[in-house]
Amino acid sequence: MKLPNGIRMDARSAWLVLVACLSVSMVVAAMAALNTALPDIAIDTGADSGEMTWIVDGYTLALAALLLPAGAIGDRFGRREVLIVGLILFGLASLAAIWVDGPTQLIITRCLAGAAAALIMPTTLSLITSGMPDGQRAIGISIWSAIAGGGAIAGFLVTGLLLEFFSWHSIFITFAASSAVAAALCFTIGTSKDTAPGRFDFPGTACSVLAIAGVVFGLLEAPHRGWADPLVLACLVGGILLAALFVVVELRSASPLFDVRLLGNRAFGSGSLSVAVQFLASFGMFYLVLQLLQLVFGYSPLQSAVALMPFVAGVGVFSLVSNWLAVRLDSLKFVIAGGALLSGVGLVLLGSINVDTYWTLAAVLAIIAIGIGLASAPATTAIMSNTPLDNQGVGSAINDTAREIGAAIGIAIAGSLIAAGYNSRIGPTAQLAREQLTAAGQQQIAAGDPTGGQATIAQAEQAGTLIERSLAEATVVVDRLSTQSAELAEKIAEGSKSAFDAPFEQASLILGGIMLVSAAVLLWLTPRRVVEGPVITSRTGDHDPDPDRDDTFARD
Repeated sequence: MKLPNGIRMDARSAWLVLVACLSVSMVVAAMAALNTALPDIAIDTGADSGEMTWIVDGYTLALAALLLPAGAIGDRFGRREVLIVGLILFGLASLAAIWVDGPTQLIITRCLAGAAAALIMPTTLSLITSGMPDGQRAIGISIWSAIAGGGAIAGFLVTGLLLEFFSWHSIFITFAASSAVAAALCFTIGTSKDTAPGRFDFPGTACSVLAIAGVVFGLLEAPHRGWADPLVLACLVGGILLAALFVVVELRSASPLFDVRLLGNRAFGSGSLSVAVQFLASFGMFYLVLQLLQLVFGYSPLQSAVALMPFVAGVGVFSLVSNWLAVRLDSLKFVIAGGALLSGVGLVLLGSINVDTYWTLAAVLAIIAIGIGLASAPATTAIMSNTPLDNQGVGSAINDTAREIGAAIGIAIAGSLIAAGYNSRIGPTAQLAREQLTAAGQQQIAAGDPTGGQATIAQAEQAGTLIERSLAEATVVVDRLSTQSAELAEKIAEGSKSAFDAPFEQASLILGGIMLVSAAVLLWLTPRRVVEGPVITSRTGDHDPDPDRDDTFARD
C-alpha cells in the first residue's frame, strides 16, 4: 500500500490496521446508534424520558470509567487476547438486549456492553502502535483516528438503514454478528504485552474508576437536573477530589496504573488536551445539529445521518494527511493548534450566520471537520509516542478517556444551554396553546358536547407541558394538532422553533469560543516535535539510547 509520504505499508501491517479499525468502529458506532431508535424502544419497553436517557448514557458511563484499568489489563495479559474477550462480551451483551422486557434490563445490558467496549477500544490502538514498524506507525494511527472520528455518524447511518426495514432489535443483532466476525479475525493478527508488568494497581484503579464515573455521571445529568442539583454537584466535586487522590496514589505507587508524570511531557499533555477539546466540539456540535436537522429541517434519522457525511469526509481525509502535514511543516504545534482554530471558526460561523439551508450547514460542517481532522491524528500520535512501549494500552486508554470526557463536557454544555434558553423563551407559546385549546373545549361544552369539551380542556394542559419541555416534544404537539387546528399548530411550530434558535446560536458561539481559546493554549503548550525528549521505553525507566530520533515523524 502506497502512503502519502512515500512509505509503503506491508500486507501484515495493513491487515492489522483493518482488523483493529473494524473492532473500534463498532465501539464508536454503539455510542450513537440507539439515539435514532429511542422512540421505538420506548414504546416496546415502556421507558420514560429518564430511562431513555440512560439507555444511551449507561454505555458511555461504563466505557469511560473502565478505560484506564482495561488498558492496563491489555498490557498485562496480552492486547490481542483482551481484545478477543472484549469482542465476545460485547456480542453477548448485544444479544442479551434482544430478549429484555423492560427498560431497567436494557440499561443493564448497555452498561455491560460499555464495560466490554472498554476492553476493546484501548487494545485496538495499542496493537497498532506496538505491532507496526516505526516508519509505518503514523499512518496506522491516522487511519485509526479517521475511523474513530467518523464512527458515530456511521452508527447513525447504519441504524437509520436498519430501522427503515426492521425493528430496533436488528441493531443489536448487527452488533453481535459484527463482534463475532471481528473476534474470529483477531486470531489472524499478532499480540503484544508488557514485559515486566509488576503488581496490579488496585488503589489507583479504584480511584480512577470512581473519579471518572463521578465526573461523567455529573456531566451527563447536568442538562436534565441542572448544574445546581445536589447530586450533580456531589458527583462533580467528588469526582474531582478523587482525581486528585488518584494523582497522589500514583505518585507514591511503585507500579502505578498510569504514570501521571507523563502529563508533564508537553507533547503528551497537549495531545491529551487536544483530543479532549476535539470531542467536546464534535459531540457538542452533534447534539445541536441533529436537533436542527430533525426538528427544524424535518429530516428523518436516515436523512440526518446522510446529511452529516460532509463532516465524516472532512475528518476522514484530513486525519489521513495530518501526520504527513506535520512532517512537512516540521511543526506539531501549528497543525494541532491550527485544527482547533479552524473548528472554532466553524462553530462561531454556525452560531453567527443564518443556517436556513442544508448547503449552508454543509459548508460550515466541512470547516469544523477539517479542523478536527487536522488535529486528531497528530494529537493521538503525540500521546502514544510519549508513552512507554510496554504500556501502550494505558496510553491508548488515556487517549480514549480524553475523548469520552471531552464528549461528555460538550454534550453537557450544549444540552444545558439549549434547555435553559428554550425554557426561558417558550412560556408565551405554551400559554397560547393552553388558552386556545381551553377556549375550544369550552365552546364544545357550550355546543352540547361536554365529553369532547372536557377532553380538549385536558389536552390543553398536557400540550402546554409538552411544549415547555423541549422542541422535540413541541413537535409532537404540532403533529397532533395539525388536523385539529392547523392555525394553532403553525403558531406553536413557529414559537417553539424561535425559542430554539437563540440558544442554538448561543451554544454554538460558546463552543466556538472554547475552541478558539484552546487553540491559543495549544499553540503555547504544544512542542514543535512529537517526541519532546528521551522516550521512556518501559516501566522500569529505561530511556531510548537515541533521544533525537523521531521514528513516528521521520522524513523521507
